[in-house]
Amino acid sequence: MRGSAPPSSSGASLQARALRWLANREHSRQELRAKLLRAAEGDDAAAQVDALLDQLAAHGWLNERRFVESRVHARQARFGDRRIESELRAHGLTLDATDAAQLRASELARAREVWRRKFGQRASDAAGHAKQVRFLSARGFSPEVVHKVVSGDQDTESI
Repeated sequence: MRGSAPPSSSGASLQARALRWLANREHSRQELRAKLLRAAEGDDAAAQVDALLDQLAAHGWLNERRFVESRVHARQARFGDRRIESELRAHGLTLDATDAAQLRASELARAREVWRRKFGQRASDAAGHAKQVRFLSARGFSPEVVHKVVSGDQDTESI
């Protein structure tokens, strides 16, 4: 057949794509698998992609622990625990107990900083208060933290 590539070059092409994507940023296995399946051809595409993912993981190029750390680091300055955990679940991953505890411990301070950058002062009316609550809630901060930040509760540093 003219124009068709041999099976090995298709695998090499998939590997090149995967390495290019991983060079740009960390990916979860689930995310990279979905991207590769869209690019793969043939009846055995799923098996070929799974074998490639196993190979990438064995070489340390695909590391879900690194992905979790990267995602948390990138998101923690702007989002609350609920949002971060939701994004990780969407990738088929979860935080370990230590990371979850560290994230929870810093949530109030992070929420205060996000609030300060956006608003900087307490709301003068109920509509402004509601707007601030909606903003922090949409960012994934817990209701307890949102209440403390918006009400100006400076006495308690932890939840």
